[in-house]
Amino acid sequence: MVGRLASTDGSVITSHTCDGVSHTWVSYEPAADHKKGEVQKVYYGTRWTKFKGDTTGVRYRGEIPQARHTYAYLNTGYPCLNEKQVAIGETTFSGPDTLKNPNGMFMIEELARIALQRCDNAKDAVKLMGKLAEEYGYGDGGECLTVADKNEVWCFEILGNGKHSKGAVWAAQRVPDDHISISCNIPRIGKIDKKDKKNFLCSDNVEKVAIEHGLWDGQGEFKFYKAYHGNYGDGKNFRERDFYVFSQLAPSQNFTYYMDELPFSVKPDEKVDVRKVMELFRSTFEGSQFDMTQNWKMELTAKDGSKKIITSPVANPWLTADTRNTLNTIAPGTVEFSRTLAVCWCSYSTVIQLRNWLPDSVGGICWYAVDNPAESPRIPLFAGGTTLPDGFSFCGQKQYKEDCILWQFRRPNRLATVAWQKSRKRVEEEISKIEKLSFDSVSKLTKTTKAEELNALTANIYETAVKAWNQMEKDFWMAYGRGF
Repeated sequence: MVGRLASTDGSVITSHTCDGVSHTWVSYEPAADHKKGEVQKVYYGTRWTKFKGDTTGVRYRGEIPQARHTYAYLNTGYPCLNEKQVAIGETTFSGPDTLKNPNGMFMIEELARIALQRCDNAKDAVKLMGKLAEEYGYGDGGECLTVADKNEVWCFEILGNGKHSKGAVWAAQRVPDDHISISCNIPRIGKIDKKDKKNFLCSDNVEKVAIEHGLWDGQGEFKFYKAYHGNYGDGKNFRERDFYVFSQLAPSQNFTYYMDELPFSVKPDEKVDVRKVMELFRSTFEGSQFDMTQNWKMELTAKDGSKKIITSPVANPWLTADTRNTLNTIAPGTVEFSRTLAVCWCSYSTVIQLRNWLPDSVGGICWYAVDNPAESPRIPLFAGGTTLPDGFSFCGQKQYKEDCILWQFRRPNRLATVAWQKSRKRVEEEISKIEKLSFDSVSKLTKTTKAEELNALTANIYETAVKAWNQMEKDFWMAYGRGF
């Protein structure tokens, strides 16, 4: 999350890596008017469908009154951007099992969907999601949504309020305009200043639920993350990824990994460009204490007979557990697992840029990538777009389909991974070329650019990238066809 005064150009930025098997098909859902008395049905399972309209595994959960008008939005696994430049990222922190009510109506992705359909600013989106979850019940585990608009960004954290209780407990904190923040599978909100409505929002039961479930003794200072954390953070509000990003963007703060907690947000030493966020998303902590390839060494004999120790050409930071365990059995301590920002099991990732000096249709850009963020290019999808190329219409998570976007990039990416130290230069060069083409193209847009032109720009970047990755795949097969 990047506040508008913390970015180089005044953009507000939010982002998301959707790691797992959420669907990678994407569609634009149009704005609509609705009659008085209509209802909006709420479902479970929409995040794992193969294509738009697929009902496999989708279950009806309930319904709520429909709004008279709903905004157009970009329908990703977790819906992420609407026509009004409201954008949402997501991360799961699970929280205590004792709070999850499986009968609650709303999963987190459905709260996000309705917020994007109905809200034209981030704060109203937070309030609406909290209200709906309290009234109709929240059925998901602990979740964080990073909710942004063209002026500000909020961190919204929510859980159920008991296995047999319909409702929710939630809190939200605004990121100061000149700060950055991050949330990586751990609740980040600490002390809640209920009097400061400009920067904090929460449910009325935020302390009561913690006391009732033995998560806080009612004594001393109440901190949201300490009461509602899961196992991943071991009671702290950060781990490797949070620490790494803060250290990269605010090195003058001298943060250490062994601190008791990190601040919720920090002012960066230098203002942050959207391309810097993309760079961070490609990070595997190379050169840091968390670098998983630091012990992958081999002896290289030069033509003159001299020897030196180098990083192995097959060293990569995305090993399966079986490979890690094999290496550590052969030589204990070779690979110590760290949860990197870029992972090979990523479904898709978004870096969303919101710009208040442009019309909403052009100002909001979702920089979308599938598969490993360190190996895939980003395609600009606009708040004012209306159609996408055919490759976006099918998800390849449950079925191989060579012309769907996931496999168009996953195939060459996996080949590159096996001999990563040999392949990475080529991959990174191709990413840079697509990034340059994209930013050059976006810079030529005007306040009067029409939807058809936005659609064409997206299609051109996508088609150029697919062609480049297809050629890269062929070249890797030629290079590695006799072995890696």
